[in-house]
Amino acid sequence: MKSKFSHVLMLMGAVLAFVPIIAVDYLLDAYVQYREKAEAQWYVESISSHINSSAMDGVAALRQVIAASPSLCTATFVTNAQEAIEGGLNLKQFLVENLDGVQYCDAYGRVVNYSPLSQPLPVPGLTETMAVVKLGEMDMPALKLSQTFGETRRVSTFVPLLGQSESALNETLPDSAMMRVTLTNGLSIVTLGDPSGFDRRQSSSDYISAQGYAGQFPIKVEYAVPFAMARAGYADLDVAFTFIACLASAVFLILNLSYVRRSRVPAFDLERAIERNEIKPYYQPVINLRTGELVGCEVLCRWEKRNGRVIPPGAFIDYAEVTGLAIPMTVSLMQQVRNDLGDLSRTLPNMKISINLFEGHFRDVGIVEDVQAIFGQSPINFRQLVFEITERRPLTNSMTTTSVISGLHALGARLAMDDAGTGHSNLAYLATLGVDVIKIDRIFVDMIKPGTTQVPVLDGLIAMAKDLDCEIVAEGVETEEQALYLRSRGVLHAQGYIFAPALKVGAFKELALALNSASNPQPRLEVVASAAA
Repeated sequence: MKSKFSHVLMLMGAVLAFVPIIAVDYLLDAYVQYREKAEAQWYVESISSHINSSAMDGVAALRQVIAASPSLCTATFVTNAQEAIEGGLNLKQFLVENLDGVQYCDAYGRVVNYSPLSQPLPVPGLTETMAVVKLGEMDMPALKLSQTFGETRRVSTFVPLLGQSESALNETLPDSAMMRVTLTNGLSIVTLGDPSGFDRRQSSSDYISAQGYAGQFPIKVEYAVPFAMARAGYADLDVAFTFIACLASAVFLILNLSYVRRSRVPAFDLERAIERNEIKPYYQPVINLRTGELVGCEVLCRWEKRNGRVIPPGAFIDYAEVTGLAIPMTVSLMQQVRNDLGDLSRTLPNMKISINLFEGHFRDVGIVEDVQAIFGQSPINFRQLVFEITERRPLTNSMTTTSVISGLHALGARLAMDDAGTGHSNLAYLATLGVDVIKIDRIFVDMIKPGTTQVPVLDGLIAMAKDLDCEIVAEGVETEEQALYLRSRGVLHAQGYIFAPALKVGAFKELALALNSASNPQPRLEVVASAAA
């Protein structure tokens, strides 16, 4: 019996001896993913930073030349333009033209040959517009940064998108890697490597990829490389890892696998993160489609770890709801919003702040007391609050739910329905809840394609909201066609990457105050705080 048991132990030991060897590929794959992902992100950020820096230099030079030139197309203007070009690293030309594109003058007294590759786009936080053009014989597309002068003229400066030619940039890419620069509305500007690679990447997960944005400019940079090609560069490391694994087999016969298991379980201490205020709000502007004014923002929740890693909400929101941590997380979020936007609420007294509530909040009337305790003595008035519920998780038609909604309404707050049309609501359900604002989910906005004249499902949602006399906010607007379609249907408020990505509180305040002073002494600002988005 003992001999039989010994044989079992030997067999188990032999099996365990192979565990480190089998784990080599897994560990090396994880290492390659981590290392190459960091390299890809660094590459994207360097390209994005260069584009942003060049564009901001162009904006600064354009403003300096206009400020130093009392009149356009004079000797003073030409001298100022030439000095700016000579003193700048990337400036190529200055041009004065009318709004129809008729050229008046430039920095060197010749016709500026350029052809537009995109429509002029607004840049959040700036009065200048940006367009992508092909300038002369330049291989690399250029950015045309323009500022209106008076009512009929426009002054522009041209800067290359990147400081190298496409062929030179291609030489810096690893084999089979690809890089693409697009506008946030999807228009491709520069593609390096395999032009069809990005399409194949959408149907395969065997790629290492990264993306970034050029500051406040509506430009996106993407990078991708097949994982197999990246893995092939680690052949020497694979041999070394295998050798080490063989030596470690004897140790694994003695030690249990607890360390291995622990090493593969991600650290997920959300409760401590809430206590440390690591759950941070980001603010994405909401734009009035008719006037172009900033009317608010949606506050998106991010987990900023102390090591600098940022975890998106999709990785922890469901966990927070299941464990009950959604309630203290929302309290922490409300406290941060109060501290972030208290001063701004004095400057903009009509500002609306919407806090996203989970289904669990409507099973506990304590949320009303939390709202009173947090905002009761703050500069933010209860009438400035809008509480948002998501349609993806239905509310029970219970006495507690009714009490919570009634309590919030009694304070003077409003109720918003998020993700409208994607879940469990209907006309009677919305009317029963007393919804004041309906947010149209991006999946319906994505149905608007170039040339679209009708989107029945979207049009039906808009009509329903109007019948209920609710305010409408469209989410995920990324193209000019979508913005124009929504505006033509009477939807005034929208958000999405065509306008701006989510901003930290400092950048959002600067943008809000800048747009406030630039357009209207007291614009209406709506802030939507969503932990689930």
